[in-house]
Amino acid sequence: MTEASSGAGRVTLQRLARELGLSTATVSLALRDSAVVADATRIKVQEAARARGYVANRGAASLRTARTNIVGIGLHDIINPSFTELLAGLEDAFSIAGKTVLLGVSQEDVARQTRTLGTLAEYRPDAFIVSPAANSTVADLKALAASGIPVVQVTREVEGSGFDFAGSDDETGMGLAVAHLVGLGHRRIGLIGSYPAASTGRRRLAGYKAGLAAAGLPFDPTLVTDGPGLRDMGRQGMARLLALDAPPTAAVCFNDLTAFGALMGLQAAGLAAGKDFSLVGYDDIAEAALWHPALTTVYTRIPEYGPLAAKLALARMADPHRPVERVVLTPQLVIRATTGAPRPVAPRPV
Repeated sequence: MTEASSGAGRVTLQRLARELGLSTATVSLALRDSAVVADATRIKVQEAARARGYVANRGAASLRTARTNIVGIGLHDIINPSFTELLAGLEDAFSIAGKTVLLGVSQEDVARQTRTLGTLAEYRPDAFIVSPAANSTVADLKALAASGIPVVQVTREVEGSGFDFAGSDDETGMGLAVAHLVGLGHRRIGLIGSYPAASTGRRRLAGYKAGLAAAGLPFDPTLVTDGPGLRDMGRQGMARLLALDAPPTAAVCFNDLTAFGALMGLQAAGLAAGKDFSLVGYDDIAEAALWHPALTTVYTRIPEYGPLAAKLALARMADPHRPVERVVLTPQLVIRATTGAPRPVAPRPV
């Protein structure tokens, strides 16, 4: 029994090449699926490597190539399905490019974000993709900037950080939602989920205000409920709007999760979405089309700008001195069943 087969000592590239009677260069190329190596040889090498438990020494490889083929991804949330869609798009794009992703999640905690990104940086990734936690500042990301590792912000951004960005035009998107409701005849329109701690929240609030102004409608702060984009916040926000002396007849929501909670709030109040009250979500996650009634929402094109963020990162790796680039996609309104004309107000009894 040989030393390698008995499990004594780590199986190295050189040992594997010696046992197979091949050069280390041939074995290395075969393990990387190089077309230079004949198919039969490549298959033999890969099967032998699996059988012997060979693990590539990435540290040594990175010293030779100045690349680790790792990309660090720091997201502020993965509870919202929109971010699992984003992560899937990023992973697919980087996999095609031969990169492996390492994920860290901040859960909207800046201190946790700092620790997580610091740990990921110890692996010397070729780039970072970051969706910053709420209340992040340029100073919070200075360690990334100082590391020299390329950084691309996705979905959210810290303005003034000087990093590439890929995302959706949130101001335009929220404006589309408001314009749709105005076109149906609504004049008192609420916003469930103002979230100024994040760039997305600031821009969606700006879009809501701009949409009202474009229709000649005043901004009424009593029609805006604050809070993060969660189902429970949507339910509470809807309850608060319905309790007003002059409640709105419609509302736009920070995201689809907020809208799902708001739909629960309507149901609890005995009201039907699309008939008694109109509601528009934001993101168009897969679940939006499956709700009953199906949710009218704004498609933010996450499956498209996720791969674009990866493309920006790959371009930044190739040319660290290229001009900073912003890719901002225009959202699209998706009309389903939760919006309709406002019901006439019944006259009060005399």
